[in-house]
Amino acid sequence: MSSLAHAAADSMTMLRRNLTHALRYPAMTVSVVAMPVMMLLLFTYAFGGALGAGIGAAPGGDGAYIDYLAPGIILMTATAGAVATAVGVCVDMTEGIVNRFRTMSISRAAFLTGHVAGSVVQTLIALALVTGVALAIGFRPDATAVEWLAAFGLLAFLTLGLTWLSAGIGLVARTPESASNTPLPLTFLPFLGSAVVPTDSMPTALRWFAEYQPFTPAIETLRGLLMGTPIGNSGYLALAWCAGLTLVGYLWSRSAFGRSAKR
Repeated sequence: MSSLAHAAADSMTMLRRNLTHALRYPAMTVSVVAMPVMMLLLFTYAFGGALGAGIGAAPGGDGAYIDYLAPGIILMTATAGAVATAVGVCVDMTEGIVNRFRTMSISRAAFLTGHVAGSVVQTLIALALVTGVALAIGFRPDATAVEWLAAFGLLAFLTLGLTWLSAGIGLVARTPESASNTPLPLTFLPFLGSAVVPTDSMPTALRWFAEYQPFTPAIETLRGLLMGTPIGNSGYLALAWCAGLTLVGYLWSRSAFGRSAKR
């Protein structure tokens, strides 16, 4: 067996391990779905009328506001998955299981690859569930099949980048508690973008931050694909941010994992 095939086989074994672990201990996976769903319900039913009327999205109620809100909350699900990834990696590092793996004939890349692939699968399932809830309470996208496929690809690319980044966080965190707290700003960063209200309604300083942070282009691209709003150059910016997050997260994770082996 070639080294590449050996690494692929080991990565699949680690992927099955992580998915089995998620099934046996589903609390973290459930939290990835629960928080975006609660935010979706809260902003739709508690604040939807006022916010929708304020931005001109729902003059007669909150029905149209959910069409503006849902893409941002769906994207927020991808950021919520970062917490589960960081905690999972940190638990393996602190409980000594990684040291056992290093004494076995296992590809060094398999541990991280298995964690990242497993987290991406779990987050994509969570994305589908949150999208289903949004559709059930009134979200009405008019996307074609191709646009849905493009939206899925964007979310998968963003999830991959965030997962590699959170894997690096899990590797350097000292405890699972710190690993769960460190990615939290990523979870709420979409709210400082265009997830809830347009950026042009914000004060100047906050508007500048919202327009140039990584999640606003992704939200605007997702909203444009699903609802037919103008995308402009947001699509290129979103892809660039996703590629940058993936590259930085991958290099950081590989470097942190290599340093941990020398301790």
